[in-house]
Amino acid sequence: MIVGIDIGGSTTDAVILENGGIHVVTIEANDPVAAAAGALGKLVADYGLRLENIERVAATGAGSRVLGKSLLGRPVVKINEFTAVGVGGTSLAGKEEALVVSLGTGTAIVSVKRDKITHFSGTGVGGGTLLGLARHMLGVVTIERLEAMAKKGDLRRVDLTVRDIAGGPLGDLPPNTTAANFGKVGADATPEDKALAIMNMIVESIGVLSIASARACGQENIVLTGKLTRVFRFMQTAKRLDFPFGRRFLIPEHADFATAIGVARTAQKE
Repeated sequence: MIVGIDIGGSTTDAVILENGGIHVVTIEANDPVAAAAGALGKLVADYGLRLENIERVAATGAGSRVLGKSLLGRPVVKINEFTAVGVGGTSLAGKEEALVVSLGTGTAIVSVKRDKITHFSGTGVGGGTLLGLARHMLGVVTIERLEAMAKKGDLRRVDLTVRDIAGGPLGDLPPNTTAANFGKVGADATPEDKALAIMNMIVESIGVLSIASARACGQENIVLTGKLTRVFRFMQTAKRLDFPFGRRFLIPEHADFATAIGVARTAQKE
């Protein structure tokens, strides 16, 4: 058995692939070695595994660079993070080719074509931005609390739309398309309105960059992975979010753990 571990900026995921099943755990820890050891230990304990039956630990993510050659007595192999993102996203989505957008503390955009995996683009806008703005503007420290507030929000009191400027649609842009995030915020905007507007700004910024990247590298499908996919799902439900540019956004099952799954599958192939 091979364990895949993704040591991110805020959380660490560990996954083991066994007989077609996927077992995952997530922990939060500041020290990457402690996070990796804790995730591996929790995985073993939660699923009744034996450490000696684990052939190796495959690690990726920013924190993996400080790991040694073994973890809890198991040999460690390190996998390029962009490779893990590409393999994880395409395998979960059942696509041979796709643009994989990894939504974590920041956002990485990877193109997969004919088994060639390329780090194509990215942005510092991500989950860290979302929680940073929520903490600064609203005193909110969890996505769950932000979502609960956003359900009661109204973007019309915060965002400037195409309708506000043009009075209706503009070319192929529907009238409710955002012209300026927070461009109309006034004294009447409630904390709930601002919560929804923060989430909307993050989703639209990443979404538009993903669409432009897909166009630039000739990809038809955009696969979303990572913890921040829950915010895309929320916005699709709350606002019926639909980007009108002919691209498909796919959020596969187990998208939250795609990079850890990708690192395990890459190690299996190698």
